[in-house]
Amino acid sequence: MDRISSTTLLPESFAGARDDITEQIVLVWGQIKAPLIVPLLRLAILLCLAMSLMLFIERVYIGVVITLVKFFGRKPEKRYRWEPIKDDLEVGNLAYPMVLVQIPMYNEKEVYQLSIGAACGLSWPSDRIIIQVLDDSTDPIIKDMVELECQRWASKGINIKYEIRDNRNGYKAGALKEGMKREYVKQCDYVAIFDADFQPEPDFLWRTIPFLLHNPELALVQARWKFVNSDECLMTRMQEMSLDYHFTVEQEVGSSTYAFFGFNGTAGVWRIAAINEAGGWKDRTTVEDMDLAVRASLKGWKFLYLGSLKVKNELPSTFKAYRYQQHRWSCGPANLFRKMAMEIITNNRVTMWKKVHVIYSFFMVRKIVAHIVTFVFYCVVLPATVLVPEVEVPKWAAVYIPSIITILNAVGTPRSLHLLVFWILFENVMSLHRTKATFIGLLEAGRVNEWIVTEKLGDALKTKAAAKAHKRPRFRIGERIHLLELGTGLYLFFCGCYDIAFGKNHYFIYLFIQAMAFFIIGFGYVGTFVPNS
Repeated sequence: MDRISSTTLLPESFAGARDDITEQIVLVWGQIKAPLIVPLLRLAILLCLAMSLMLFIERVYIGVVITLVKFFGRKPEKRYRWEPIKDDLEVGNLAYPMVLVQIPMYNEKEVYQLSIGAACGLSWPSDRIIIQVLDDSTDPIIKDMVELECQRWASKGINIKYEIRDNRNGYKAGALKEGMKREYVKQCDYVAIFDADFQPEPDFLWRTIPFLLHNPELALVQARWKFVNSDECLMTRMQEMSLDYHFTVEQEVGSSTYAFFGFNGTAGVWRIAAINEAGGWKDRTTVEDMDLAVRASLKGWKFLYLGSLKVKNELPSTFKAYRYQQHRWSCGPANLFRKMAMEIITNNRVTMWKKVHVIYSFFMVRKIVAHIVTFVFYCVVLPATVLVPEVEVPKWAAVYIPSIITILNAVGTPRSLHLLVFWILFENVMSLHRTKATFIGLLEAGRVNEWIVTEKLGDALKTKAAAKAHKRPRFRIGERIHLLELGTGLYLFFCGCYDIAFGKNHYFIYLFIQAMAFFIIGFGYVGTFVPNS
């Protein structure tokens, strides 16, 4: 009898302690809910509603503009003078401007041959073009491979220069800056820039240089990206949808209205005089391309986007590479905005409307608000209203506005309309990293200048998969588990369960689906996975 009572005593004590803790939590929650949680949540909702309206108005505005551009046929050839460069028997090839082609690269083992080969295959008088390979590789084997490839093309009569540095100061910006210091660059009028995975068509220069040659106010001609591996996995399809909207709508609208948009860092041709007037390449942020574009625009230079000219390139197909890329693309603009806001405001060489466009539309809405409102509103605040029924979100903000914004975003990639739901869920997950990176950039926190080159796989995935087919794959938790995503997924799942039990808005349908997306990505089941050697 004593033994029975002693064994039942311990569970009862635990049960009592558990009940006490639960009662204390409920008591504390009840005490702070009305005076603290409810007002804070209402304030958060007001801020999110304001940001949602900003984003909504911006999306509708550029949607109207792009519709008018297409309707009235405002093609680049109608807005700027373009005519082919004609041969001159008297001066010969001197009728053609001298063009520098820069290819910055860093340990690009899988793709260096593609980019160098494409650049060397550009159609242009051979004595009026210089190919400059800026190799910052730290792997001596890869360095030797790149140098041998340059020597191979040089033996074919191509004017190609292989340039290296003894450091990586400034990363890509530093390499481009050093490349521009070479003596032979002084004879060049224009510079075309291609990242290591970009493969321009042979007629690229014939289609871009005439715009710069006949329109002295133009500083930049930007081409569109064409993704060679967009069908590799679902994640690359999601990226294609986002980037197609950026090129099809945002870049086109910027070019057609204010002759300004962010240089994409590659697949573009710059007037060297414009680069020099703007102060050259700077490495103060991780978006040296955007930095140069903003500074050149403030000097009065105009930009042109050629949507009909496409350059093949590769999307990051591993989640690790994509996450690092998105950190850089989100942190850099926010940090640049912090550094340049006053410079833009006090500039007296551009119109007030252009300054408003750059500060409000280009930076505030697209680079800051869009990231923050997506995560904070739809992944934090909206789920929190389930736990605090005293606070409600208007249906127009919770349903109608995001639906319209999503539809407007989808127009860039009609072939992927059936993937729209997956795209929404994926973008919400990625907004976690973009929001984090945005605040790091605004506050200049620890990882503000982190630069990790986006990994290009080329045929590496197929090669490694074949080589390891007979081996048992090794699973490393650190390579696949992402705690931030899992934590957010648990929060959404808890809110969904609470909504089923006590809620009335039926948010649990969205909450469970979005939680599942966070779990899938949190456990690493997104993109391709290349095991370590």
